[in-house]
Amino acid sequence: MAVYVGVDLGATNIRAVVADGSATILGSAMTETPRGPTGIAVTEAILELIREACGQAGVTPGTATACGIGSIGPLDLAAGVVENPANLPDRIDRIPLTGPISKLLATDDVYLHNDTIAGVIGERFHSERNPDDMVYLTISSGIGAGVCVDGTVIAGWDGNAGEVGHMTLDPQGFMTCGCGHDGHWEAYCSGNNIPRYAERLHAEDPIETALPLDDPDFSAAELFDHAGEDEFADHVIDQLGHWNAMGVANIIHAYAPLVINVGGAVALNNPELVLDPIRDRLDEMVMTNIPEVNLTDLGDDVVVKGAVASALTGGTGDRSKL
Repeated sequence: MAVYVGVDLGATNIRAVVADGSATILGSAMTETPRGPTGIAVTEAILELIREACGQAGVTPGTATACGIGSIGPLDLAAGVVENPANLPDRIDRIPLTGPISKLLATDDVYLHNDTIAGVIGERFHSERNPDDMVYLTISSGIGAGVCVDGTVIAGWDGNAGEVGHMTLDPQGFMTCGCGHDGHWEAYCSGNNIPRYAERLHAEDPIETALPLDDPDFSAAELFDHAGEDEFADHVIDQLGHWNAMGVANIIHAYAPLVINVGGAVALNNPELVLDPIRDRLDEMVMTNIPEVNLTDLGDDVVVKGAVASALTGGTGDRSKL
């Protein structure tokens, strides 16, 4: 029986799965992403998870046909590594991936992708229509997109295409992104930055609110929990809807997708509060055809399922490759 490996390397958790030729998962293992001492610790954790998932599936790693990887970035595709990941400690400057995994699995068919690119591969593979023009957008701790145009998944020469969260939406630069630049979409609407944005808005216009803005643990989840009950929370959510719709409109104008599937914790946990404001505003922002904007059906599994789909289809998600 042919088996395929999928890896989801996130800033918080790592997951490895083993699947058969129909993408049915036979074994799975997960752990927290090591915080050091170096990137080698992350590599070793991935290799151990692959061994564990293979054990659950009743196979040995060396029997795997291919492996797909969906990873945090930025990537160096030529070297098969993550370079200076933004959401891990500075001491983790390089995480080797394709070389060690290829050696463990005894196969050269190891496909490395940015996690959102793995996401669009998974969305395309599992879609009933297998559309040639689609986007997977994640609104989570960060914001990013995987894009497929005319049947081709766009990776970029270095694997870092789709960093739409770093589009400049606000030329006034009211908020500074975690990358150090001003006015980026991610600076306003990502899970990590929504609390900071709320704090800045409240400093500009101190409306009475029950939100614990001074609490260092104040989170985006608390903001959404106060929706409909707190005037200031509703104001912030309305502003988030404006920025999100502007970002999605830019994606539509750039890539002309038929469908945009949205995932990530912020969207998955608050689908109506995140997606409805986008849908409501697109008609006034978009001058071309407006695509469907849907919540992903793959939930938190979208990246790892995309990694498996990549292994099955030679990195494309196109089921005709099977």
